[in-house]
Amino acid sequence: MVANEKDVTYDDAGRRLGVLISGRGSNLQAIIDAVTDKRLDATIVVVIANKAGAGGLDRARAAGIETVVLEHASYASREAYDAELVAELRRRAVSLVCLAGFMRLLSATFVRAFPDRILNVHPSLLPAFPGLDGQGQAWRHGVKVAGATVHIVTPELDAGPIIVQAVVAVEEGDTEDSLAAKILVQEHRIYPEAIGIVLNGGWRIDGRRFLRR
Repeated sequence: MVANEKDVTYDDAGRRLGVLISGRGSNLQAIIDAVTDKRLDATIVVVIANKAGAGGLDRARAAGIETVVLEHASYASREAYDAELVAELRRRAVSLVCLAGFMRLLSATFVRAFPDRILNVHPSLLPAFPGLDGQGQAWRHGVKVAGATVHIVTPELDAGPIIVQAVVAVEEGDTEDSLAAKILVQEHRIYPEAIGIVLNGGWRIDGRRFLRR
């Protein structure tokens, strides 16, 4: 059943995921695989892309998942675009929003619509190297360890409470590309894990800290 906006609450929606993408969708595929393999007790009810050519749309369609394309260039403002995103997610009773390579900053309006219910995976050990190209930033900085972070999204860029992190060693022979590939493996591992943690409950946020009871 498709609920209208006024009927939607997190309790009603249960374990329903909405995934936002811009590109190839490799983290989307990791979530799809975790659901298929029953490592993650959830249902992906919609995948929304801000680009019609996003490769992740084909991954979603192959898995029988509904897809929606909302091209941001067609909207007069970020707020207008985000309002339409919120409407599409609420129409499908989405309880948890997962950003999987969604290359747009979300407005405070969007974040307030899903408080503590938006997750993102970032290719660095936050708070180090936020923003674009976290892997490249880490490599160029000469760090000895890098990694991936899954965090709750807040209006501030890559600054929300951290749910799970994974560390990878930076070897002397690593390039930006080889380091990015190692980090991506860990992104695929920890993102479904973090989604499960959030859906299973038993956690709270204390300031910037994500605490499991």
